[in-house]
Amino acid sequence: MKNQFKLGLKDGLPICLGYFSVSIAFGMMAVVLKRPAMEVVLMSLTNLTSAGQFAGIRLIAGRGSLLELFVSTLIINARYFLMSLSVSQKLDVKTSLPKKMMIAFGITDEIFAVSMGQKGQLTFPYMMGVILIATAGWTAGTFVGAKASSILPAVVSSAFGIALYGMFIAIIVPEAKKHKNVLIAILLAITASCIFYYVPFFSFL
Repeated sequence: MKNQFKLGLKDGLPICLGYFSVSIAFGMMAVVLKRPAMEVVLMSLTNLTSAGQFAGIRLIAGRGSLLELFVSTLIINARYFLMSLSVSQKLDVKTSLPKKMMIAFGITDEIFAVSMGQKGQLTFPYMMGVILIATAGWTAGTFVGAKASSILPAVVSSAFGIALYGMFIAIIVPEAKKHKNVLIAILLAITASCIFYYVPFFSFL
């Protein structure tokens, strides 16, 4: 079990580093929006959802209602329901419900990709290793960004946002090379995304 936890930490380290750079931008933006540094650090520690947090902090800063906040974050994070369900199918059958809930809390796009790329069953210690180190990177980056917001120029902070895309590409490209169905899914997703963005008929989405 200890070896599984260490393996989780090792596999989660690239995610941790990627999250650290991205969350610096989140911490900076939150402070620019006049939110206290420790508030956004607590948000990162208890949420671990980049898109949801970026949307949420804007709603909070704009004095949006709790209903708006709830609906927005629910829609943005709805994909995690399916990801958690998929991961649960790979978990050791002896994994208890409380442990499954802890794992579900820590599921993100990158953690999901790394988990599903593992051969065989997933263990609770392994998942905790990946989730804990990723959470540490996301939270630490938020803290650094919040504290450094008055030092670095805006152009530098915005550049950190590119790191998330680079990290995700680094995760999916090796799998696409090994599995044709993964490559097909990626190409379909790119095509659909371009259609939704460029075709005027879908502008309402």
